[in-house]
Amino acid sequence: MCEIKQPKQQTHHFKYVMILISNILIQSVYKREPVSLGLIVMVTMERVSVLCLSLLLCSLSGAELQDNEIIEQDKPESVNVPEQPQPQPCPSDLHTLLMDMSAKLAVLQCRVDQLQTLNQEQAATLRELQTSQVDPMKEQLREQAARLRELQTSEVNPIKEQLRGQAADITSIKARTNVTENHVDSLRRDRAVGQVAFSTSLLASGSGTIGPFNTVTNLVFRYVISNIGNAYSPNTGFFTAPVRGAYHFELHIYGPNASGAWLVKNGEHICIAWENQTNGHGKASNGATLLLEPGDVVFVRQYANSVIQDNGNHHSTFSGHLLFPM
Repeated sequence: MCEIKQPKQQTHHFKYVMILISNILIQSVYKREPVSLGLIVMVTMERVSVLCLSLLLCSLSGAELQDNEIIEQDKPESVNVPEQPQPQPCPSDLHTLLMDMSAKLAVLQCRVDQLQTLNQEQAATLRELQTSQVDPMKEQLREQAARLRELQTSEVNPIKEQLRGQAADITSIKARTNVTENHVDSLRRDRAVGQVAFSTSLLASGSGTIGPFNTVTNLVFRYVISNIGNAYSPNTGFFTAPVRGAYHFELHIYGPNASGAWLVKNGEHICIAWENQTNGHGKASNGATLLLEPGDVVFVRQYANSVIQDNGNHHSTFSGHLLFPM
């Protein structure tokens, strides 16, 4: 009788298959290569096929050994005590195991075929997506890049150039603005300094006459009606120009008989106011507009042998003001 140990043998074969799969996974990890289910199944099928062939050879060898033992048992033995027969695997059990493994291999082959079909379908789907979506998107991106380059050339670069021109204009405007501000500040200073005007009368108070003198004599107009800017001195009778500009001066002389006076700039006689009455009093007037530099002086000189009269009515006056700075 042969002993049936199919469950134990199937357990050993299952362990062998698991060891094969583990070796494949370990080799893939060592080589750092991706492992697919189809690859595991194919390699396992190859090695299981080798195992089946090995088991088939073992079963045939076991059957042959069993036949030899049966023949030897039929021979007469010199010893009366028979040897205990060793249990041998039954060929039918091996055949059943091989049939079961063949069926499993067929199932695995079917699964591999299904996986290959699925892989082919997925590859076809990927190619279709590549053609229908990815390639058009790439083409669209290339067109957008071309349009961006075109916009860069046709619009962005001219705008940049325009901005550079505007920046240059702004710089120029700022420079002109600074010049204008400096000029305005200068004009404001000149205006503050150039607010110049004065008006005076000959006598500080009362009434009286001055002259006659044998030579020309500087007149000092003592009574100050106005002196804006304090450019006129009632002590010396000199007007001193504070800024460069155009100034206008007027001279009025009143007196009996002959009366006269010069308008003088820095010692130069500019004009004269002169009157000569044989009977009674007379009045003479004159004026001039002068270009003065800062520090120039303007005053009045009495004509020689003339008489000038003044009183509380302020007949004899000397006035001037700045027309505009220059």
